[in-house]
Amino acid sequence: MLEKNLSNSFFTEPYSSEPIAKRIREVLNGKVGFYSVGLYPASLAYNCALQNEGLNILLAPRYGRELFGAFSDIDIFEMDNGIRNKIESMAIKNDNQSGRYNTLEDLIINCELVVLSSNSKHIINDVNLAFKLRKKLNRENVLISCLVGSFCYDNSLNESYVLCEKVNNLAFFSGFHRHGALRNPLDSFTANFCHPDAMNAILGAKLLNKISPNIQVSAGIHNVEGQYIKASKNISSILAGFGHTFHKNNPGLLPTLLTLLLDQCLDQAAYVSMCRKDRKNLYTKQPFPITELGYGVQRIEASFLKDGDFVQVRDHTFSQLTAMVADVRGSMMLPVSGKPTRNFQAGEVLAKKMIECKRCPKGVDEFIEWCENSGLKRGALEGINSLKYWPHILRKYSIPLNNSSMINLLYMCIMGPSVIKSDIYNVMTSSRQLANYCQESVQSIQSKKISDSLNNFHLKTSIDFITKSLTDQDGLFFKSNDIDFCNPLESADKPIHNRVIDYIEHYLMESNL
Repeated sequence: MLEKNLSNSFFTEPYSSEPIAKRIREVLNGKVGFYSVGLYPASLAYNCALQNEGLNILLAPRYGRELFGAFSDIDIFEMDNGIRNKIESMAIKNDNQSGRYNTLEDLIINCELVVLSSNSKHIINDVNLAFKLRKKLNRENVLISCLVGSFCYDNSLNESYVLCEKVNNLAFFSGFHRHGALRNPLDSFTANFCHPDAMNAILGAKLLNKISPNIQVSAGIHNVEGQYIKASKNISSILAGFGHTFHKNNPGLLPTLLTLLLDQCLDQAAYVSMCRKDRKNLYTKQPFPITELGYGVQRIEASFLKDGDFVQVRDHTFSQLTAMVADVRGSMMLPVSGKPTRNFQAGEVLAKKMIECKRCPKGVDEFIEWCENSGLKRGALEGINSLKYWPHILRKYSIPLNNSSMINLLYMCIMGPSVIKSDIYNVMTSSRQLANYCQESVQSIQSKKISDSLNNFHLKTSIDFITKSLTDQDGLFFKSNDIDFCNPLESADKPIHNRVIDYIEHYLMESNL
């Protein structure tokens, strides 16, 4: 069981003036430890070894795992032996013992910042273990961070959630990467280090910035929203990979598809931001104004008029985190050289198999089988892990379906019932149908009322609805009255993309998933 309000700071609170300067120096001169080493931490270590003489990273592979186990044989063969030896030295305990690998305990003893780089399968146990070890070792000012890019699931409560929301003070590190890119000596990368407290965010970013001159890390306080963006982005990257592969001959469709995926990712995270119980503290209980973290303004808010008052519905402050948005964009791009992200590759597999089989996958197990047969490891596909819990996330954070329509479509393609799979296949594989879906699935319920009425203006019910809405002085008629021309499950005469939109909305709103 996770404890929500665990203390997690470089400083012992309350602050006292005497030890602050000393503690800041300790942090800035400290090391970063990565536990449960996979492709991303090992690639960061490679970049560090490539660029720096002084090594600022310590590594601790999970028990039973190889240090370079996430790399293919070809990747390992292409690595410089001297660099590989440096990386090995980061992972081997520096004492007179038999050259064993570091453990999580070693990292907490020797580092000021420890990043738990586990995926969703292990992260909850690793968070609990890290906080217990920190207390046992009297190292409670070591900051604990994670980089997990998927949603977690609580069996006892039957709910999914963003980990940083459950553990309020957990830090979050996120940076864009793809296969082999971090082993390029000339390329540059951006990343974000987020913590609810501005000073901890700034110091953590400064410490991570020292890893390599090629990596620029900026600070942010939106760890919950940042982690949500990462999970949503990993799902969206699957659909981006599908689009690039299946619709590579339809260049007019891709900009629409990719723009919508990015916009919806940020819109969804805005709703997650509004659900935070500690949201006001992000602005009022900071040692510095968050404008000092590189934000353009303190708050960017969207409001709508309700009963004569403006009601705030979104907070886009976190979208000013350029590195986070760059991560989303980069994960949806087909690179000029090298391989795209692994979730993008899963989307490529989905497209190729749908071309071959002329159908959607029968379910998530078949899709995973397709991926594994194509050389993708199951544990690396965090987008699929998150997609499984998608209906839970929609309900928990009250995310409107028109702000999540693209992931909804992918969810139904892979995990939806067989009765709708044929229509889903037709929408995803037809450029015209998919473009129509992109345009119409983003309409709000209110917008659909108007559109449906005008599309059926030959009917008296539609004429009456529009007439009464326009002549109603108080504007209450439009809000309080619905107009529905058919059951969404009996809409055979509708265009395919409209049938799919209706079915998805009915399925996700009314089924007990």
